[in-house]
Amino acid sequence: MAPAKAGVFIQDACYQHQYIRSKDTSLIVERPERLRAVKLGVAAAISRIPSDVANDGDPDDLAAALSRLDIAKETGIDKVDIIRSTASVDILHHPAVKFVHGDLDGDVYMPKIKSWADESRDKIAKGESEIPEGYSQGDLYLCPESIVAIQGALGTVCEAVDTVVASSKKDERNGTRAFVAIRPPGHHCGEDTPEGFCFVNNVAVAAAHAHLQHGINRVVIFDIDLHHGNGTQSIVWQINEESYRKTLESEGGAPDIKPGPRIYYGSIHDILSYPCEDGKPHLVQAASVSIHGAHGQYIENVHLQTYESQEHFFDVLYPQRYAGILRKAEQFLDETGGPGDDVLFFISCGMDACEHEYESMSRHNRKVPTSFYHRFTQDACSLSERYAGGRIISVLEGGYSDRALTSATFAHVLGLADLSPGTVQEDWWSLDNLVLLEKATKKRRGATGPVEPWVEKAAGLFASLESGMVKVSGVTPPMSMTLRERKKAGGSVSPTIGGSPAKKEKSPVRKGRASLPVAVGDGDSSSSSSNGVEPTKKLPRVILKLGPNPSAA
Repeated sequence: MAPAKAGVFIQDACYQHQYIRSKDTSLIVERPERLRAVKLGVAAAISRIPSDVANDGDPDDLAAALSRLDIAKETGIDKVDIIRSTASVDILHHPAVKFVHGDLDGDVYMPKIKSWADESRDKIAKGESEIPEGYSQGDLYLCPESIVAIQGALGTVCEAVDTVVASSKKDERNGTRAFVAIRPPGHHCGEDTPEGFCFVNNVAVAAAHAHLQHGINRVVIFDIDLHHGNGTQSIVWQINEESYRKTLESEGGAPDIKPGPRIYYGSIHDILSYPCEDGKPHLVQAASVSIHGAHGQYIENVHLQTYESQEHFFDVLYPQRYAGILRKAEQFLDETGGPGDDVLFFISCGMDACEHEYESMSRHNRKVPTSFYHRFTQDACSLSERYAGGRIISVLEGGYSDRALTSATFAHVLGLADLSPGTVQEDWWSLDNLVLLEKATKKRRGATGPVEPWVEKAAGLFASLESGMVKVSGVTPPMSMTLRERKKAGGSVSPTIGGSPAKKEKSPVRKGRASLPVAVGDGDSSSSSSNGVEPTKKLPRVILKLGPNPSAA
């Protein structure tokens, strides 16, 4: 069997979500520069792929190759493609967004978020906060362009779904694995509750899109963020409950019952950190749930422990505890029909449990070594090969220090790249090598000394990724329908390319192909139409909800 090929999806519209409440951004950890650090990790991973695997050209020609205008046509590696996405969805009308973030009594949540963003600059000018009272002022912020970022993020995850599913249907292994580098993150956001930097749930919307457009009825979500994905778990619970109700009705003889999606959610997280750091019973209990089959639910939560050494982590903690979410996913799939074309894997790929994360973010020493992101990714991919034809999509969640993001992305992308056993060396992301990489890509005056070939290659690709950054301008169109209307043609892609890069901000302190191919995506693959898709029915609110809506207090 030919090796699988990974696609890295980059959406530069996500740079536009910025903090404008104050010029002081020193305490803002969810910041545009996160994507720069991720791009550096991607570049480092590609640069380390051995040249006999990566290309047939001369590695010394890299700089010249990257300087060409149409680098998408360059021949190069057969392991990783970089796709510059310009995909976007209309958050007010897209079927998958409505499936996850709609409401029984009419769509309220998405218009509310759009209104907050549209009015943000005016409110801040008047000395007010753009985030209404009752919501976290430290974790949440918006600017008018945030909607462009959010719509671009959702468009890109849907494009990744379209690409991965289409590749598998063509019996191609090229394109069945994807990493989607987007922000803001999403796994804390429930149906209608923004929190923890999150305004929409990117992975949940992607799963809904896979179900509505591609007939994916079984989804596996692995969440490896430091923090429990309370929003994702809440949404998964609701979807599973509704699907279970349909199953019971069908078994009782009800006619024409279309099966709903069934989702497994498995999370590894720190029970002492957000959202559980205050010890609120409903949040701690939700982050500790282990249920498999009863009431149609498939959820496994595993709490991170302090590790004493690499050997302790990989010989004890990983096989005995953390790999448990992989085993439970296997159990879920076996009990619901085994391997099939209706299965899709996701990784909510938070990188804030990385050993290089800010101490202020990871205060309880519940960390993982950087190599975890390589090992777990390989294991998740192996499981997807057995059950889903290799279909797996990783979506960026948390991760806040540059070094954590760069190193974890470095290891993660190599895990997705499906290299031969023994190719990848753990010292590639050693601290010394990370420092070399950081020094080679810092802006500085004067000449620098010689650098190792892989560092030079990484710096060249990174420069290409940064110089290609686009700025997508515009805002969502005004609403032209009542909240209860349903538009049949939803989710169109409308790329708009502007000019200048996003403004650089200060780093935060703490929380509240001659040899390389760069495939330029045209953004059309997620221009999904809801033709043939029955109107989405919203799900009832059930237990494990995120709590009362502050606006109702």
